[in-house]
Amino acid sequence: MAKITKDMTLGEIVSRFPRATEIMLKSGLHCAGCPGAMMETVEMGAVAHGMTKAQLEKMLKEMNDAEKG
Repeated sequence: MAKITKDMTLGEIVSRFPRATEIMLKSGLHCAGCPGAMMETVEMGAVAHGMTKAQLEKMLKEMNDAEKG
């Protein structure tokens, strides 16, 4: 199974990892449906929304855990 990383675009995550979208929304990253989501990485979105590196890493772990089932 592919792992979600901070370098993946938001659009890629939304299309490939449906459970991860819910985690992003819960974490305050609501730009998953924005037009720029196809070019913006999850890290770029997190920084733009004021998330710390620790918050980003926590969210990525939760997203990957959710996709494992």
